[in-house]
Amino acid sequence: MDKLRLLYFLLGVIGPGGGTLLFIGLPNTSSLAENQPAGKVVYTFSVNSTSSLLVSPRIINSNPLTSAFRIDNSPPNYLVVTTGSPVLDFETTPSSFDIQIYMVDNTMDTNLQTLTVQLTDVNEPPVFLDNLANQVVLIYIEEGTAQGPIYTILASDPEDRISALKYSLTPASAPFTVSMTGIIVSTKTFDYETDPHSYPLTVTVTDSAGLSVNGSLIVMITNINDETPYFNMIATTFTIPEEQNPGTVVTTITAEDPDDAGFISKLYYSINTPNQYFSINEMTGVILVAKRIDAEARTLRLNKAISLEITVRDLPSGGNSNKTTITINIQDINDNPPVCTQYAFSQSVPETAVNGTLIMDLSKQCTDIDVDPINNAFNFSGLSGLGSNERFQLIPAGSGKIVLTGDLDFEDPNNIAVGNEYSLKVAVEDIAFPYYKEYIYVYIKTTPINEHNPVFNSSSYVFNVSELSPPDSIIGYIYATDQDYPFIGITYTIESGGSTLGATNIFWINPSTGVLKLSNYADYETTQKYILTVKATDSGSRFSTASVTVNILEANDEKPVCKPDSYRLSVPVNQATGTNIQNFKLTCTDRDSGPQSFRYFINSGNINNHFAFSPSSGSNVSSLILALPFDYSEGGDTTWNYNLRVLITDGNLNSQSLGGPVQTGTVSLFINVYIPGTTTAKTTTTPSAVYVVTSENVYSPLAWYIPFVSTIGALLLLGFLGGLIYLLAKYFPCRRPPKPDTDPL
Repeated sequence: MDKLRLLYFLLGVIGPGGGTLLFIGLPNTSSLAENQPAGKVVYTFSVNSTSSLLVSPRIINSNPLTSAFRIDNSPPNYLVVTTGSPVLDFETTPSSFDIQIYMVDNTMDTNLQTLTVQLTDVNEPPVFLDNLANQVVLIYIEEGTAQGPIYTILASDPEDRISALKYSLTPASAPFTVSMTGIIVSTKTFDYETDPHSYPLTVTVTDSAGLSVNGSLIVMITNINDETPYFNMIATTFTIPEEQNPGTVVTTITAEDPDDAGFISKLYYSINTPNQYFSINEMTGVILVAKRIDAEARTLRLNKAISLEITVRDLPSGGNSNKTTITINIQDINDNPPVCTQYAFSQSVPETAVNGTLIMDLSKQCTDIDVDPINNAFNFSGLSGLGSNERFQLIPAGSGKIVLTGDLDFEDPNNIAVGNEYSLKVAVEDIAFPYYKEYIYVYIKTTPINEHNPVFNSSSYVFNVSELSPPDSIIGYIYATDQDYPFIGITYTIESGGSTLGATNIFWINPSTGVLKLSNYADYETTQKYILTVKATDSGSRFSTASVTVNILEANDEKPVCKPDSYRLSVPVNQATGTNIQNFKLTCTDRDSGPQSFRYFINSGNINNHFAFSPSSGSNVSSLILALPFDYSEGGDTTWNYNLRVLITDGNLNSQSLGGPVQTGTVSLFINVYIPGTTTAKTTTTPSAVYVVTSENVYSPLAWYIPFVSTIGALLLLGFLGGLIYLLAKYFPCRRPPKPDTDPL
């Protein structure tokens, strides 16, 4: 048994894992017919293994490389089947494939064997190389075409490229034959009117083994245009009255074509003569009115007969055609009313116009375009509307002259009631039947005259505004009126008084409404009162002025300013509580608050509340004191450097009486705590400039480890240097110079 396992191991059947892994049926050779579909079983094998498979048999390579095969598991066997991608064709693909099949069991034993697949040739029917392979081929032959070739069949045999193919046509009764080389020939000259219009044919190609392929071919016989159409209508002269609606039928042109009815023999009609009044339906020959026909038009006044040349054609373009001429007479009718240049007129008249003034002469604005003089005479009548008879009349009657006969004073309450606008209506009418009538509208508007200056509703104005009011705040309203009617509008401007030191145009007035606003911040401390001159101007440049006084109300808008605003101090750790630190004091001022209004707060950095200001309020001078003692020995304090942010407010006394928020100033103090005797502190006591020189890292009994560690480090460094000198002396000994040679030369 051991010898058998050794033999299997040498053959590669048993792997190093010690198991047995065998292909049953491999290696081997199998044949496969060409053009097999997907799923075709090529070969079947099985597996003998003492352990379960970790990797089932799979194809890991092929020569030549292809994806045409796969392995399907069909217990207890494995099937090598085709994938159909690609389909193996003997004539276009390799004829032999070496497929390497690999598997692994759970003991990591492996096995690899080869299956050789031989592709065998199968006889296939001929194939078309032209459109007969996948569709019905249509061939068109015009009638009258001489006999001869109409189509060449392209086909081949995949296996036998030498033997000739045989060609045939069905039905055999059709007037077509096919040659031994596949050329289809017509055997007659076709007539579209007598022969069938199409011939369906079946083309058969057969190889030497008797396999065949069929294709469908249809021969279409097309008509040609060889006849001229002719007109079959009798009347050629027609009469219609003018003013016919577009689309009215005048007549119908008819013609016939000797060609057989069909696409070619379809007749199309057209009008060759350029004209704007008539159109023709190209399919039916119906002549229609294209636009309104007016006998009084310039082109028809002298000749009311319109001649049209009609063409009939049996193709949309090209083909055979014929022509004829028809005449259409236009019958004149009385159809025009008087015509004016416009039917609504607008006229402006100044309010100072006197009675008898000619407002408008309508007779110069109207005409009648009828040709016959009896039809173009007209007159004016029926003046009506707002203002007629009382203020306006036609003088003389029927003449069309509108004359002022009343008062047009613009401020007259009666005229104001109607808006100083008058609407008149006048009829212009033909004298002859059928008495066409049109109406003319005349709108007369009285023009006002600017006679009065604007008047302010007050001779002077006084306004108050807080200095805290932001720009665009409304200060007050200034209003003026104008006695002229209608009131068109007043424009307001500031003529003077709106500037101050360092700022111009403190105020802005709305030019349309007279609203007075701030355009910049006002400062009570700079200017307490402004006297403005405001001008009101109407649309006619008439104006008047008014005095406007603006009082600036004081408000709390200034922050306290303290000196110094930043300072560095040093304080000994044993400083007595309640004492002034380094004689430091804050001196504060405020432009709008007294000294009694100040309050002092330490906002941040006052760890354990060691520092305070005295007094804390009611004075503009305050000293920094030590409020609580330091406690570093017991661990109560750990901070040696303090960064204090001091807030100074002015809200103690009069901020509410002035109005506005409490203002706040800030001061930054930097305080260093030191141990006397170990820290040298040099400071200046002048508040405006302080220089502090501080020696840090002072020794403390609590820091005993610092000299100890320093001493140990120094000893270690000396030992290292001594050892280094010893090594240098050992490896680089000093060499003595050689003794001089005493022997004589």
